[in-house]
Amino acid sequence: MPIQLARLAAHAVRRGHPWVYREGIVRPPQGLAAGTVVDVVDEEGRPLGRGLWDPASPITVRVFSGDEPLDIAGLTKRITLAFARRDGWFDEATTNAYRLCNGEGDRVPGLVIDRYDTVAVAKLDTEAWRPHLAAVARGLGRALGARGVKTLAIRLDTPAADGRKIETIFGAPPPDRLVVREHGMAMEVDLAHGQKTGAFLDQRENRARVRALAKGRARALNLFSYAGGFSIAAALGGAGHVTSVDIASGAHASAQRSFRENGLDPSSHAFATADAFAFLEQAKKRGEKFDLVVSDPPSFAPSEKARPRAEAAYRKLHAAVAGVLAEGATFCASSCSSHIKMEDFVALLDDATLGRGDLCVRELHGQPADHPTSSAWWEGRYLKMVVLS
Repeated sequence: MPIQLARLAAHAVRRGHPWVYREGIVRPPQGLAAGTVVDVVDEEGRPLGRGLWDPASPITVRVFSGDEPLDIAGLTKRITLAFARRDGWFDEATTNAYRLCNGEGDRVPGLVIDRYDTVAVAKLDTEAWRPHLAAVARGLGRALGARGVKTLAIRLDTPAADGRKIETIFGAPPPDRLVVREHGMAMEVDLAHGQKTGAFLDQRENRARVRALAKGRARALNLFSYAGGFSIAAALGGAGHVTSVDIASGAHASAQRSFRENGLDPSSHAFATADAFAFLEQAKKRGEKFDLVVSDPPSFAPSEKARPRAEAAYRKLHAAVAGVLAEGATFCASSCSSHIKMEDFVALLDDATLGRGDLCVRELHGQPADHPTSSAWWEGRYLKMVVLS
């Protein structure tokens, strides 16, 4: 079925942007089921691509570039091409957790698949994939098996009655938790109850960078520490004492197990169950100083409308961190808000915000190569880490 786009929406799709919002459709059809394959055309009726229809989402069509049909074979081929793109990128002996398919960035909009050793976890960003998933999954078995993956599970939008957030598609049911490796660093992943598909794999290379920056640091601080990835990296890198701060005490238990997996004694470090802003306020009052600080908060700007409030929150956070930075310290500030671009985020770390003029921006980092984007899909370049010292 042809779906005609308004001029601006057609221009975006022609450039390679994979999303069509409802307001960009000239006459949205009624009664189309989720997952229906549609042909996208411009105002002159010229073809722009094919897509999957999702009537319940503001992003009503996810557009696939190219002329290949969006049948089961065509969808399966696109996903296996994403797998193949990563072949040879990682030394499986030291890194066995990474993204196999990055949805829109791999030209497979709406579907993410992450690998955790022998388990792969899929996550759907649109109901348009739901009618195709079972058949596509069957077609992926051989490609996954050839890469050492024995189980494919799917992330549930609503937890099951037992609280688990994953459901097995094929293979043996995955364990609730397993240990993976990133550049040799062991990290426990909570597949059953954790965030995202189990872990924040997009910060893998940034964790490795923090490990390198931690050498010779006496005191490190990890804010919004979750399962402690940056904390473990800092400790392995040589930080003498690491303080992990998160509002969820359960996350600390996972972090402490990961410390032990790496031969580190968690009792030699601190785990504070607290709001990060409150912790920073009290730390400043106590006169505490840290030589390395990592700040990786959840998204403060889930929408463009929330951006002004988010910028104010980032400024408040960064100013509070500046108050506990020792002389000569390094500050790694991160954001996962796509509505705040890199240069805008850097501006939220200016001298006026920090209340000091001794810090320089030395590095800018984003997400790793296994989280690719397309040139037109700016939303995919969401992750930012700014290193100041």
